[in-house]
Amino acid sequence: MDKVGIGIVGLGNISAAYLKAAQNFPVLDIRAVADMNPAAAKARADEFGLRAVELDALFTDPSIDIILNLTIPKAHVEVGLRAIAAGKHVYSEKPLGIVFAEGKKLVEAARAKGLRVGSAPDTFLGGAHQTARQVIDSGVLGQAVGGTAYFMCPGHERWHPNPAFYYEAGGGPMLDMGPYYITDLVNLLGPISKVLGVSTRLRDTRTITAKERAGEVIPVHVATHVSGTLVFANGAVVQITMSFDVAGHKHVPLEIYGTEGSLIVPDPNNFGGDVQLLKTGGEWEDVATDQPYWDGNFRSIGLADMAHAVLANRLHRCNGDLALHVLEVMEAFDTSSRTGHAVDITTKAERPEALSTSLVGGKLA
Repeated sequence: MDKVGIGIVGLGNISAAYLKAAQNFPVLDIRAVADMNPAAAKARADEFGLRAVELDALFTDPSIDIILNLTIPKAHVEVGLRAIAAGKHVYSEKPLGIVFAEGKKLVEAARAKGLRVGSAPDTFLGGAHQTARQVIDSGVLGQAVGGTAYFMCPGHERWHPNPAFYYEAGGGPMLDMGPYYITDLVNLLGPISKVLGVSTRLRDTRTITAKERAGEVIPVHVATHVSGTLVFANGAVVQITMSFDVAGHKHVPLEIYGTEGSLIVPDPNNFGGDVQLLKTGGEWEDVATDQPYWDGNFRSIGLADMAHAVLANRLHRCNGDLALHVLEVMEAFDTSSRTGHAVDITTKAERPEALSTSLVGGKLA
């Protein structure tokens, strides 16, 4: 099998998940890692038997085709532009950027040079979400009516060793968790045409309870409870709430409603879970899946799909247009909240192709 050279920038918490999952995809040849903190790069490189280099050396390495950008959100566009300037494709952790205009600049810069932009999340490629996609595409739900999407928790300061960035520009529940939910909804229902939203920030500070920095007080600069409505191009209307202010709730993560049935979709932050279908007049039933990538953490499948797409000269699923569309939608909640008006979405991302179109023998190819 041909391989694609990967260089990783940013060796924080999420990098271990990527490096473990990358072992499932032979197309990914990780040739070097780098970080602003050389000690962090060396430690992760030693853990996985990789080569740690200086940042400049990684960007100029001719054996590297794609830069995997795992830096913090506010650095995503800066690092992405540097990769493009170096003639590399770039795949970023979510979100694509923290401001729509900057994300658009990145996508346009790549297009001008004939390069690709990719971005997490890729969890919608998991077996559970591809199964839900199959159910919808079969027509059994009838005409799409709407749905609900909920992520609500007390905040990440309970468990994260360095949670301050979740409450700085680029943080908050919408930019942190919204990409999983909104991307999966686009996978299921198609692009979004309009957003109505309200965003609130009830506290100016948070107290860390994670043991590493327990008792430390950090400032809050972003909205921590975001709620509103997504209007899809196909006419479906989905209510959504993302919050770091709620002790707990009983809503399932995603529900999709049609004129002939309803569908429960599991947590879009995971690849697996139970999909359930209710046909009009019937009872809830589990939907069996024959889709792969449901029984583990495959957090690099989007990168692998991008690598295969480079080799095959096809569109990759976690593409820049999709990520930019999701970023515009997320930013629209704040705009709608400030102005009191609905916001029309200008980007026109398409539903990604179902994963089954590039599976060979049950494996991504």
